[in-house]
Amino acid sequence: MGADQTLAFDASCHLFVPGCGFRTPGLHTFVYDPMLTVGGFEFSKPMLLALLSSVVVVGFFWAAFAKPKVVPGKLQMIGEAGYDFVRRGIVHEIIGKKDGEKYVPFMVSLFFFVWLMNLWSIIPLAQFPATSLIAYPAGLALVVYVLWVGLTFKQHGFVGGWKNITGYDRTLGWVLPLVVVIEFFSNLLIRPFTHAVRLFANMFAGHLLIVMFTVASWYLMNGVGFAYAGASFAMVIAMTAFELFIQAIQAYVFVLLACSYVQGAFAEAH
Repeated sequence: MGADQTLAFDASCHLFVPGCGFRTPGLHTFVYDPMLTVGGFEFSKPMLLALLSSVVVVGFFWAAFAKPKVVPGKLQMIGEAGYDFVRRGIVHEIIGKKDGEKYVPFMVSLFFFVWLMNLWSIIPLAQFPATSLIAYPAGLALVVYVLWVGLTFKQHGFVGGWKNITGYDRTLGWVLPLVVVIEFFSNLLIRPFTHAVRLFANMFAGHLLIVMFTVASWYLMNGVGFAYAGASFAMVIAMTAFELFIQAIQAYVFVLLACSYVQGAFAEAH
């Protein structure tokens, strides 16, 4: 099913029209026909939004800091505020100033990239959060995962790295084997999975609710259904406002967890 079918039903179908039942949006809402195909590679709308997110983030910070001034202009001031928010409010708080400073550029980029990918959901013409497709959160979580595992072994060596990952502590006594197994699966399998799914599930659910109330508003616009259409449209406004909050929170949580993983790599093994 293509992008022209994401409204889930015929646009001429309304309440009280014979044979026109309300069809709730489903998984096809997240499927788009390719915009172009080159050598078997299909380029779709979500890919375009992900690419635009990269361009916007890089372009914004390039414009803000290309020629920094002692007395910053408006663009530089916004850039510094955003950079400092992630630097001081997340990285320094979780990893620490000494160990975390070198990871600030990565975490800042990650935060604003995820936030913008979420934000497309309420931007006209785009109206789709790229992070509602599991591939994008999974890819970002994989980058964090590789960073965390690589840093753990670099910091502690091969044996110390495994002790760090498995939570090895001789003082645990007879429960040590159980703890090692639980920590091994928790850190190496469950951690990256939950890191990706937390972002994906929130964006997926939020977008689906907005689409459902939007479609319902259109469907109810017939006869006395207009009264219900107004209530449904009010829910669209309320859900959009709530989604603005969730989009920022999810970007914050994603980077917060990334920082906590990096911080864990510096923890001393027992």
